[in-house]
Amino acid sequence: MVTQLTRTLEELGDMGHEALVFAPGKPPDRYGSHTVARVGSFPFRPWYPEIRAGLPTPQVERAVTAFRPDVVHAVNPVCLAAYGALSARWRDLPLLASFHTDVPQYLSALGLSPLRGAAQRWTRALHNLAQVNLCTSGPMVEQATGMGIRNVALWPKAVDTRSFSPAKASPAMRVRLTDNHREDRLVLAVGRLSREKNLEALLEPIRRLPGTRLAVVGDGPHRAELERRFAGTGTVFTGYLRGEQLAAAYASADVFAFPSTTETLGLVALESLASGVPVVGARAGGIPFAIDHGTTGFLVDPGDTDGFTARLRQLLGDDVLRARMGVAARAEAERLGWRAATASVVGSYGRAIERHGVRPLAHPGSPFARHDGHPLLYPAVNSTGPT
Repeated sequence: MVTQLTRTLEELGDMGHEALVFAPGKPPDRYGSHTVARVGSFPFRPWYPEIRAGLPTPQVERAVTAFRPDVVHAVNPVCLAAYGALSARWRDLPLLASFHTDVPQYLSALGLSPLRGAAQRWTRALHNLAQVNLCTSGPMVEQATGMGIRNVALWPKAVDTRSFSPAKASPAMRVRLTDNHREDRLVLAVGRLSREKNLEALLEPIRRLPGTRLAVVGDGPHRAELERRFAGTGTVFTGYLRGEQLAAAYASADVFAFPSTTETLGLVALESLASGVPVVGARAGGIPFAIDHGTTGFLVDPGDTDGFTARLRQLLGDDVLRARMGVAARAEAERLGWRAATASVVGSYGRAIERHGVRPLAHPGSPFARHDGHPLLYPAVNSTGPT
């Protein structure tokens, strides 16, 4: 989610647009050409302390007034972004909301099932204030529509094929990820280590696949428990990796494993495809939107340990199949650029403005503009914020 937002901001800046971003935590003052305004927040303890929920303040309203936005983008309207959605309604501004996290399902995964119904009603009510609601995968479009959310459209998937590439494979990284057993087969998992990511589903497959190592890249509140449960399997936990190290980790693996059942897109799967590494993932959430079953990887029903093990064994044991899928994975990723995806989002901003009843004047080089000739301004309000 953070990657999708930051790459979109980069493209918006290159396209001549300006954004004011509200974010909790400790964000930078600027991101590219855009201003970032820090807001107060509190950790979601004890369930998910790494997530900080933003709090609206009078400073937020003053900043919005000074910015004079043409459209408000509420990212996951739950806390801070919920206030952004309500503020847009009060100010009579066009509103676009985007659905990146299935909050009701996450609450169930975190042991807060009694709150699921209320969370779903809250989510639906806030999204239905928007003139356009973007979902990050086809399955999530269907899910949002099924929840009663209106005006739903697709935010096209995209991935950075320059940063993530088969050329980034590194013998030294493979030694690190296999704990100096580089001749063993290597399965990689990347992401935040939290309960809803379902990484325990990899424990039995790794036990059943002799000569296979698992490397887990990422950190989070569930790491200590995962390290305890995977003890004795030769699994390597690296913590967070970024930049060239992360790209090398992807490209140095044989197969990427993605057992999560709560993803709305699964950008890490796309990054693996860009790295030329096929994926075995759960047939759930947005993952089927990222993986072409039988071409760039395999999909397995959630909870099917035998099926997940069999698909991993099939790929790990067949060099020709794995290579063919790796080539197809890279080819698929090369079709998915950030500029095209962002242009689609800009078009959605335009639809939100039109549906709200505002018809901006044409401006050379921009699909909309104000009467003073400045490019259209987009404030992005984010509940959980860039990290």
